[in-house]
Amino acid sequence: MQAAHRVAKNTLILYARMAITVFISLYSTRLVLAALGVSDFGLFNVVGGVISMLGFLNASMAAATQRFISFAQGARDPEKVKRIFNMSSLLHWGIAILVFIVLEIAGYFFFNGILNIAPDRVGVAKLIYQFMIVSTLFTVISVPYEAVITSHENMMVYAILGIVEAVLKLAIAFYVTYSTHDHLVLYGLLMAILSIVLLIMKRIYCHRNYPECELNFKKYYDPLLLKEVRVFAGWSLLGSSSSMVSSYGQGILMNIFFGTIVNTAQSIANQISGQLGVFAGTLQKALNPSIYKSEGAGNRDKMIRQTLIGSKFSFFLLSITFLPVLIEMPFILKIWLDKIPPPTIIFCRLLLIRNLIEQFSVTITTSIAAVGNISKFQRISSLLNIIPLISSYIFFSLEFQSYFLYVIYLIYSLIQTCLVLYYAKVNFEFSPSYYFKKVIFPCIMVFLIAFITSTIPFFILNSSGSRLISTCLISLMITPFLFWHIGLTENEKKQILGIYSHLRNRL
Repeated sequence: MQAAHRVAKNTLILYARMAITVFISLYSTRLVLAALGVSDFGLFNVVGGVISMLGFLNASMAAATQRFISFAQGARDPEKVKRIFNMSSLLHWGIAILVFIVLEIAGYFFFNGILNIAPDRVGVAKLIYQFMIVSTLFTVISVPYEAVITSHENMMVYAILGIVEAVLKLAIAFYVTYSTHDHLVLYGLLMAILSIVLLIMKRIYCHRNYPECELNFKKYYDPLLLKEVRVFAGWSLLGSSSSMVSSYGQGILMNIFFGTIVNTAQSIANQISGQLGVFAGTLQKALNPSIYKSEGAGNRDKMIRQTLIGSKFSFFLLSITFLPVLIEMPFILKIWLDKIPPPTIIFCRLLLIRNLIEQFSVTITTSIAAVGNISKFQRISSLLNIIPLISSYIFFSLEFQSYFLYVIYLIYSLIQTCLVLYYAKVNFEFSPSYYFKKVIFPCIMVFLIAFITSTIPFFILNSSGSRLISTCLISLMITPFLFWHIGLTENEKKQILGIYSHLRNRL
C-alpha cells in the first residue's frame, strides 16, 4: 500500500506540472508556426527531427539504466547502485561517440539526394542539423542522471524542470517572432542551447543530492557488471533504434513523396498526440520504478498487479482526454492554428487511435524489462518496427494518399500488442486470456460507450465553442463513471479508495 501511495503522490505532482506546461507548449507551437511559416516549420521538423528521434532513444536508454538501478535499490544494495551508475556512465560516453559518427555520416546522405529541400534553404538545414547533433551528444551523456532521478521517484525535480523548460520555450517563441535574424536558424540555435542547459542542470542536481552519483571509474569498475549492463542496454538499444529509425523515417518518407507542407501536418499531429499523451506518460513515469523495485525485491505477484492496473489507468487517462479531441478535431485546430495543412485532421485522429491501442502493451513491456530476458523479444520487435516503413514506401510508390502511413502503423500497433502479450507469457507466466478479460475488454467497452455518448452534441449542435464545451463535459462525466463501474474490479476499487483516504488525511 505504501508503494501505491507513493505512486499516487508522484502522479499528482506530475499532473500539476502537466497542467502548467501543456497549454504553454501548445501556444508556443502556434507562435513558432506563425513565425517560421508552414514550409520552414516543416523543414525544421524534418531536419531537426533528429532531436526528437534521439530524445526517444534517450528515454529508452534511461529506462534500461533505471531498470538496473531500481532493481539494485529493491534488493537494498547501495554499493551495487554506485557501480551501476559508473558503468552506465562509461557505456553512454561510448554511445555518444558512436552516435556522433553515425549522425555525421548520415547527414552527408540526407543532404545529397534524400531530403526534399528547396535549394536556397539547404545551407540553413545543414546548420540546424549540426545544432541538433550537439544537443544529442549532451542528451546521451546525461542518460544515467535521468535514470537516477527516476529510480528515486523524485518527480518534483521533473515538475520544476518541466515548467522551466516550457516557460523558456515560450520566451524563445516570442523572441523568434520579433527578431530580425533568420527565424529558422535562430530557433534551431536557441532550442539546442536550451536542451544543453536543462541537461546540465540535471547533472548538477544529481551530484549534489544522490551519493551514488560519484564518478570514479577506477574505484567502481566492474567488468562483469559492465558486460551485463552493456548486453541489456544493447538489446534495448536495438529495439529503440529500430523504432527510432521507423519514427524518423516516417518524416523522410512524407518529405520525399509529399514535401514539407505534409511534414508540417505530421508535426502538428505529433504535437497534439504528445501533449495529450502526457496524461498516460505521467502515470508510467511514476509507476515504472515501482515495477522494477517489486521484481528486484522478488515480489512478482505485486509486479503483475501493478502492470494490470497501470495498463487500465493508462488507457483511461488517454481516453478521457482523447474523446473530445477526436470528435471536435476540426474546431480545435481552427482555434489553435491560423492555417491548417490539409491532411492534419485525419493524421491526428489516426495517430490518437494508435496511441490508445499502444497503452495495452506499455506497462507489460516494462514488466518484461524488469524480469530481464529481453533478447528474443527485442529481435522480433526490431524487425516489426521496420516492416511498416517498408510497407508505407511501397504504398506511396503506388500513389496511395499520405494518411495511409498512419493506417499501416495502426495495424502494426495491434500486432505489437499481441507480440508483447506472448513474450510476457513466456517470460513470467503472464496470462493473455486473463489480461484480455480483465483489462482489454473492459477498457474497449468503456471507450465505445463513452465515445457514443460524447457524440450527442455533435449531432444536435452546430460547430461552436458551446458544442466543444458540451462534448468535454459529457466526456469528463461519463468516462470516469463507466471506468469505475465497468473497468475496475472490486479489489482495485478498494485499493483506490484506500489511497484516496490516505491522501485526504495527509492533506
